[in-house]
Amino acid sequence: MTTPSDLPDPVARIPAPFAGSQVHYGWVMLALAFTFALFSASALGVPAVLIVPMSQDLGWSIGELSAPQGLRLALFGLCAPLAGGLMLRYGPRRMVAISGALLMVGLLMSANMTTKWELWLGMGILLGLAPGITAMQLTAVVPARWFVAHRGLAIGLLGSAVATGTLIFMPLAAWVSQHWGWRLALMIPSAGVLVSWLLFLWLARDRPQDIGLQPVGATAPVPVPPRPTANFLQLSVAALAAGAKTRTFWLLAFTFAICGVSSFGLTQSHLVPFCGDMGIPLGMSAWLLAVIAVFDMVGTIGSGWLCDRYDNRWLLAGYFALRGLALIWLVSANVSVFALMVFAVIYGLDFIATLPPTVRLTVQTFGADLGPAVFAWIFASHHVAAGLMLFAAGVTRDQLGTYAPAFLAAGVMCLVAAVSFSAIRRPRLATAA
Repeated sequence: MTTPSDLPDPVARIPAPFAGSQVHYGWVMLALAFTFALFSASALGVPAVLIVPMSQDLGWSIGELSAPQGLRLALFGLCAPLAGGLMLRYGPRRMVAISGALLMVGLLMSANMTTKWELWLGMGILLGLAPGITAMQLTAVVPARWFVAHRGLAIGLLGSAVATGTLIFMPLAAWVSQHWGWRLALMIPSAGVLVSWLLFLWLARDRPQDIGLQPVGATAPVPVPPRPTANFLQLSVAALAAGAKTRTFWLLAFTFAICGVSSFGLTQSHLVPFCGDMGIPLGMSAWLLAVIAVFDMVGTIGSGWLCDRYDNRWLLAGYFALRGLALIWLVSANVSVFALMVFAVIYGLDFIATLPPTVRLTVQTFGADLGPAVFAWIFASHHVAAGLMLFAAGVTRDQLGTYAPAFLAAGVMCLVAAVSFSAIRRPRLATAA
């Protein structure tokens, strides 16, 4: 087992642009992971705002376009368990290298598609697979390896990048689509993906010990565990086996699935057509998503700060209760543009605030190395449920002519999730957090 004393002078191993910096390199890693997660998630989210112009241009129905978009979200989640094993086996740098290459191929194919098989392969498969093998694993692995102090804040920052990246570029994409077409709008994430990908490959390192450092806030040397020799499937299955033995795992998977239903599976793809049903223009609808994105960043970072200080179980109960009430109110009130803006602020603060306490509870329960791999399975439930909801909401909208049942059902499920946290016990491995 390698210890910090076995490594050379840390200044000699830190990448040249930061060799003389007094800032701990963990914060540089956080910035690199944040930037890549932001732009890779934008590739996941931007296609959702283009459903209407794509339907008008290609002559395909909203239901037909929702199905591959649902597959994209489901793959994003289903990749997480495999990504957990791959990240343990090969490390973040290699996995980001693969993810970035697949993202560029998927974006280019989607921007030039003319047939439905290209829609399913480019926008459905590649744009789900590529961010899925890194996005949420970076959110868990980088804070777990590089931070002891401020770990919740680090999780909140990276979580906000993933959630905000899916939303914040949507208004710009909608505006570009209105003026120059949806194909050019798909190029918006491409430049950011390319730059952040190259920066990560140049400057990122897998662990602080690789450059002779300790994690941020470590008060004693943190040993490096031996690199796993098992294949990634074995590592992923072993993580699932460890999680499946505990009630905490199943409750977190259940509630995080409801998080996916009520966030990515609903508002990300269907808030714009929901507003369109009420006569609100595409541009204004997309800006509501931008408001959600901005306040999501505030809420998720704030949630990370809170979960370093308060019982994560009750934070989660409060987040789900607030989200459920907001969704139920949205379909039961006389909604105006002003009311939608208020909803966007409240809902945005809570959009993915569930992520930091969910990750932290998982790491507390299963430890800093195994915890991220276990969380990968919990995250899979999130996006599989989101993909099913995205498809179901599109189909019910086609059949019933309204989104009200989908939004109402999501709100009720959030209230059920809020109550369920009373069944989760305080984790025993508090020192792992």
